[in-house]
Amino acid sequence: MTIKFGYHTWSYSGFGAWVPSYTLDETIKRLGKIGFDGIEIGAAAPHAYPPHLTSARRREIRGLLDDHGLELAGIGAAPGGGPGYNPASPSPEERRATAEHYKELSGLCAEWGGRTVLYVPGWTVFGTRRRQARAWSIECLAEIAVDAAQYDLTVVIEPLAQHSNLIDDGEDAMELLEDAGLPNVKVMFDCNHVSHRQELFGDYVHLMTGRLHQVHISDSTATEVRLPAGKGDGDWEGLVDALIETGFDGYLTAETGFLRRGISPDQDARDGFRFLKTLVERKLAEQRCPSA
Repeated sequence: MTIKFGYHTWSYSGFGAWVPSYTLDETIKRLGKIGFDGIEIGAAAPHAYPPHLTSARRREIRGLLDDHGLELAGIGAAPGGGPGYNPASPSPEERRATAEHYKELSGLCAEWGGRTVLYVPGWTVFGTRRRQARAWSIECLAEIAVDAAQYDLTVVIEPLAQHSNLIDDGEDAMELLEDAGLPNVKVMFDCNHVSHRQELFGDYVHLMTGRLHQVHISDSTATEVRLPAGKGDGDWEGLVDALIETGFDGYLTAETGFLRRGISPDQDARDGFRFLKTLVERKLAEQRCPSA
């Protein structure tokens, strides 16, 4: 098994709050210096919105990733605002735009050496039955996954309990995966959304065994969310134990700090990385030498 560590660009890009905000070039440089294996990029302005990227700029970003020793851990669409990108929208034009946007992301992901496209299943709009919204989302997911297969990419379903009313928990995500019935569709979970449901990280690992592709990492308390791992109430030992028990191979990608202004993304990134990497290394050492 191989556990890698990544960081999402949201907290460096003004997502949810406008400051602090950094260019993608500066973000790549900072995360490479901290020591992450990979970077997960949100395909939104100002970092990587495909219509804003010329061919030369795309090559430049690939060079920056290589120069700073970072893999592209994944790429995903901004879940709302602007063009929208809701695959469960009652508007056929929005659903078509969503599918085409994800196809652009697949091409971009392959160009930058990545293997993972994150799929936000969407949300139910007033006047639409949940059953219908889910059917539209599956239809969009299938089209996206078939297109992604040409690049040997995995499309990963993310349940979003805190922000969506469609694919809310791990069971919802697994059912969507099973109904899509495509080999390059897998699942993930975000610790923030698991905590929102007052559920346990380790339980999600076991539920998703064999199809779990990556995990979004953040801690929380009763009053704060999107904290670095180890700064809140999360059961991180339980998470790592479950990952090791199930032979997880993939990225633990921190999604911390965004949604509020005034945070230090570098400090958040460093603190969470050091805590989780140390914990994983200790747990792996204990597995190799149980009597130590």
